[in-house]
Amino acid sequence: MVKRFYKDVSVGADNTVQLDNRTMKTPKGAPFVLPTRELAEAIAEEWRAQEGDIKPETMPLTRLAHAAIDGASESALIAEQAAAYAKSDLLCYRAEHPDELVIRQARQWGPLLDWLAETHGARLKHATGIGFVEQPPEALARLSERVGRLDPFALVALHTATSITGSLALGLALAEARLTAREAFALSQLDEAFQAEKWGRDAEAEARATRLQADLEATEKFLRLSR
Repeated sequence: MVKRFYKDVSVGADNTVQLDNRTMKTPKGAPFVLPTRELAEAIAEEWRAQEGDIKPETMPLTRLAHAAIDGASESALIAEQAAAYAKSDLLCYRAEHPDELVIRQARQWGPLLDWLAETHGARLKHATGIGFVEQPPEALARLSERVGRLDPFALVALHTATSITGSLALGLALAEARLTAREAFALSQLDEAFQAEKWGRDAEAEARATRLQADLEATEKFLRLSR
């Protein structure tokens, strides 16, 4: 644990965050330059809020910005990893029973796959059961091309959102403001919520879900402020 080693936090004219008038650097030593002043101010506030020990887990915007700046040289790999979620997208795997869950998945997940097809020309197939669903190569290619056009900050946010939800469709819907973070997370937890309704809630699972939702909401804020 690192003790707070600075007194003052400010934002420079070039959208850098200054600790005692010294420009911050990323873990890899790159200048910590943000794309907007709004994001720089929000990150500066995270550093101002630290008391005693610096707690990285309370600084999600800083972590995302570090990943975006230090990962810029690996954008192609990050894009490939994010786009790969389309091959096994959560929304494409439906329950065989009970009927109540089958209907709920169709009503809540179906419109997102329709949106993906209408907006990006990528129609993903869905099926019931646990067997692997082979997706159309042309749909995967279109989605890969879309992801590849993102700047490093949007790309890191998409990768994070997709990892949390298990769905490129949900990640893109969040990135393009089709869904809020709360809406996207609720859709990603549809099966878990159904099971909790039937059998009760598990405290450990609830705590994990709370953490993941907070991370997704921070990702949404990062996206909004970086534009």
